[in-house]
Amino acid sequence: MGNRVKPPSKSLSFVAALLFTFLYAPVVVVVLFSFNDARHGVGWEGFTTRWYGVLFANRLALTAAENTLLLAVASTAISTLLGSALGFSLSRYDVPARRFLTRLLHVPIFIPDIVMGVSLLLFYALVRRWLGLFELGLSTMIFAHATFQIPFVAIVVRARLAGLDPTLEEAAHDLGANAWQTFWHVTFPLMLPGVLAGALLAFTLSLDDFVVSFFTSGPGSTTLPILIYSSVKRGVTPDINALSTIVVMVSVLATITLTLLQRRRPG
Repeated sequence: MGNRVKPPSKSLSFVAALLFTFLYAPVVVVVLFSFNDARHGVGWEGFTTRWYGVLFANRLALTAAENTLLLAVASTAISTLLGSALGFSLSRYDVPARRFLTRLLHVPIFIPDIVMGVSLLLFYALVRRWLGLFELGLSTMIFAHATFQIPFVAIVVRARLAGLDPTLEEAAHDLGANAWQTFWHVTFPLMLPGVLAGALLAFTLSLDDFVVSFFTSGPGSTTLPILIYSSVKRGVTPDINALSTIVVMVSVLATITLTLLQRRRPG
C-alpha cells in the first residue's frame, strides 16, 4: 500500500491560518483602503474608485510607471539573453571550474540588497571618474537590475535543462542534425518554458525593487517603488494605496504565470 498523507491537526491548521493571515493581511488592507472614500485617517467612509482616477491624472505617477516598465522590460531582455546563455553553457558544456561557477551564481542572490546597491553605486562612480561613462539614470538602473537578475534566470534555465532527456538531442544528431539545428529544433523548444519562467521572475524582481534602484537612480529616473517610498514619507494618501494595489496585482499575475510555466513537464 502507498503512503497516505495524513490530514493536518486542528492546531496545525490554526497556526497555518494565523501565519497566512499575518503575511497577507497588510496587503489586503492596502487594497481595501484604495477604495476608501476617506482622504485621511483609517476610518471607512464608503466605497469609491475615484482614487484610481486621481492616480491616473497624476503626471508624476504616470512618468514613474513608464520608467518602471521601461526598466523592467529592458533589464529583463538583457538578463534573459545572458542568463539563458549562461545556464545553457553550465548545463551542456564541460567548462573549466563548472561546479565552482555554478555555486558562484548563488552569491548575488544571497548578497543583501543594500550591499548590492552600494557596490554598484561605487562601481559606477569609479567608471565615471576614469572613463567618463555611466551618468546615473535609467541606463545605470537597467544594468544594475540585469546584474542581480542574471543569476536567477541562469539557475531557472539550468534547472529546466537538467530535467530534459539527453537522448532526444542524441537522436537528433543520429538523424543528421548539426549542433545548431539540434539546438533550435530540439533543445530550445524544450527549454523555452524555463527561459520564459526566468524572464518573468526577472521582470517581477525588477518591478518590485527599491534598494538597488534608489542607489543607482538619477534625475528623471524615478520608479514606482521610489515614488511610493517618497510619498509615504509625507504621509499615506489613498492614491498611494491605489498605486500600491496596481503594483501588487501585476506582481501576483506575474507570479501565477511563473508558477504555471514551472509546472510544465519537460518533453
